[in-house]
Amino acid sequence: MIKWLGYLLLICGICLIAVFMFQFFHSEHSQKDALDEAKAKIHTYQTKKLDDLNNIAKSFRAQQYEAIATLEIPKLNKTLPVVEGADEKALDKGIGHLSQSVFPGQGDQIVFSGHRDTVFRDFNKIEIGDAFIVHMPYGTFKYKIKKTKIVKEDDQTVIRKMGKEELVVTTCYPFYYIGNAPKRFIAYAYLDNE
Repeated sequence: MIKWLGYLLLICGICLIAVFMFQFFHSEHSQKDALDEAKAKIHTYQTKKLDDLNNIAKSFRAQQYEAIATLEIPKLNKTLPVVEGADEKALDKGIGHLSQSVFPGQGDQIVFSGHRDTVFRDFNKIEIGDAFIVHMPYGTFKYKIKKTKIVKEDDQTVIRKMGKEELVVTTCYPFYYIGNAPKRFIAYAYLDNE
């Protein structure tokens, strides 16, 4: 009986590892596809005139799950895809853009969200003064982190109209928590005109 229980536990362990490996490789593949899609979209718009780009910036919209931009984080030496939407399907492809928020260059709050164990691995190395560079089809926007904050997972006060451009990047916290993390790490960044 004990011998069979040992075999059963071994098989369960192997199955759990297999599921984890499948999810990891599926997520990596989805992110690569989304990054390729975003880069192609950005490249397509680079041939347009400045006046056209300004008009596109003002009226830019995206379809759910569409790869729309890239987020470059120089401190982490990463360029990640930004996908429209912030549900699990969007976050599986990359960083999610909260649909209720605006896009860079539209003068209000922009909200990006990502998983701490996929796109935002090593996010614990982010510090005040570090840069986020958002490459949109209509231009590049550089933001500097001015403050960070830790809030409860259900805190909705972070998301609001600002009347000025603010990039809010969120992920789960603590960074090395196993399971569903009870808090969120928030980085607030503002346009860097240097």
